[in-house]
Amino acid sequence: MYQLDKEEQRTLDNIMNTPYMQKAIELIEKFIRECGYEAKIANKKVFDEIFRILNEAKISVDAYLSKRKAHNEIEDEKQALKSIAGNSFSQSILYIFLKNKIIGNIHPDIFITSKKSKVPSFDEISIINVDGETQKPDCDLVIYSLDSKKSLKKCMIISLKTSLRERAGQTYKWKLLMEIAMSNNPLKEKYNISYNPKEMPLVCFATVNFYNEINNPQHRGMFKFFDQSFIAKNIDADFISRMSSLPDFANEVL
Repeated sequence: MYQLDKEEQRTLDNIMNTPYMQKAIELIEKFIRECGYEAKIANKKVFDEIFRILNEAKISVDAYLSKRKAHNEIEDEKQALKSIAGNSFSQSILYIFLKNKIIGNIHPDIFITSKKSKVPSFDEISIINVDGETQKPDCDLVIYSLDSKKSLKKCMIISLKTSLRERAGQTYKWKLLMEIAMSNNPLKEKYNISYNPKEMPLVCFATVNFYNEINNPQHRGMFKFFDQSFIAKNIDADFISRMSSLPDFANEVL
């Protein structure tokens, strides 16, 4: 089994100590114990249960927010719930990813973070210059590998969305801009675009699809722009991959 480094262990501890994540973590661990698969398979398959887990945890989250409002710690429960929904999605992926790394489903030299500052040379691979101004990717998680010198080897940028209704189009704008910047075409010169990374990042997308929007033709078309798209739900579709494929995909491309 893999021994998490200090930063990884700190991330795991922070998630486990986050009040609104307690029920979700309990449900994650319950699925792994009771699903009937051996541990390595169960730790992958639980990625596909994130939608169900977050829905089941909502009652606990509502109680947590009601308590905070009663103590005048928040004013708007609906807005707080919206924020927690996005954070819970991200934290669940981080938690399950690290559990998969511990059990050996993910290579030791592959790391995950929600803090871009932790990724070596991230600005170099992520900032595109457009006529003196900078454009940065819509990025919630970064999965990356390091070489023997602890320098960045390869990188995967992941944009997370609980709903496709808001900012859905923004998630692939940077990907298109990156491809324009890396090709020889009139648009690159017209808009004075410059971008010269040592290693181009993969640009990926993940959704929990709370509102069953992925079958909208406009949204299906959006998925085609990414290097890989994932859904954290126990369904199959030919235009998006199950989240449980993330460990194998990361091992293959990073």
